[in-house]
Amino acid sequence: MEKSIATLDKGTTCSSWNYSGQRLATGAVDGSLSIFDPCDPGSSSFTCTSKIKVHDGGGIVKVVWVPPEHGDAVACICADGSFALWEELVEGSQSLKWKLCKIFQHKATKALDVQFGFSQTSLKMVVAYSDGHVKVYELLDPLDLKNWQLQAELQNVIDSVSTLGKANCFSASISLNPQRGENQELSFVLGFNSDTPQLNSLKVWEFDQAHQRWLPVAELASPADKSDQVYAAAWATNIGRPYEVIAVATHKGISIWHLGLNPDMDGRLHVEKVALLSGFEGEVWQMEWDMGGMTLAATGTDGMVRLWQSNLNGEWHEQAAFDSS
Repeated sequence: MEKSIATLDKGTTCSSWNYSGQRLATGAVDGSLSIFDPCDPGSSSFTCTSKIKVHDGGGIVKVVWVPPEHGDAVACICADGSFALWEELVEGSQSLKWKLCKIFQHKATKALDVQFGFSQTSLKMVVAYSDGHVKVYELLDPLDLKNWQLQAELQNVIDSVSTLGKANCFSASISLNPQRGENQELSFVLGFNSDTPQLNSLKVWEFDQAHQRWLPVAELASPADKSDQVYAAAWATNIGRPYEVIAVATHKGISIWHLGLNPDMDGRLHVEKVALLSGFEGEVWQMEWDMGGMTLAATGTDGMVRLWQSNLNGEWHEQAAFDSS
């Protein structure tokens, strides 16, 4: 039986779950950020404990929690493309309050998506912009979320010498490899919904430690699908598989890809499309894997949340569907 655990305000546009702290952050069309905490210790019901107006010029379109090792903080992207970090702090003898931590300045471009991940040395932040560029920031001081340095800027293309015109990107989807091994460098997948075909298809990016640069090591698209606009991407947790599993949503449905772990002589990783999940009405906007990387949840314009799993033969089936409205 379905059970409501929290009542969100009318006009809520996005949300982000903090698994470590058991907290929920939501953004709304009026530019307000809301934080939900358990009603009681161990409770499965949540109530709004903070509501902060973070933007006056438009609504919030994306909220993402900063990893809990760095405190309680949320990244907010607003409809005008502005992007800032907000942090929960104690000032003197006062109680916890949410404060503006850092604004990332933007000129002619808009921030579209942001994700956080760990490398061997520090916390990284990957941000995709409306001009098709991606910026990777590094946190210089683990105790100071204001202290970020731009590590790299790149475009989402396989051929680094490609000449692209001015791109107009409507949305972007970043998904980081959820593994956190001590000797493992950060890697991520990125796709765009844009008017520039070369940028759209999902690329896998890894950091080349020897040459201190980011390299595209795989492209998750069939030859006929490389120009398809990407609406969402999700990298599954890997618990013992000899390959990675990544889901990518386009207008054709959700494709499930296997990504090899060992590069070939050219440094590329083997990819294989193993399933195409269809039956959706409209576009898929968001996908999430469960903690074990076995069940995929997807939702979109039809207002339905669908759960997918593969059987022992590798065949994917819809396990459940329910109305999210």
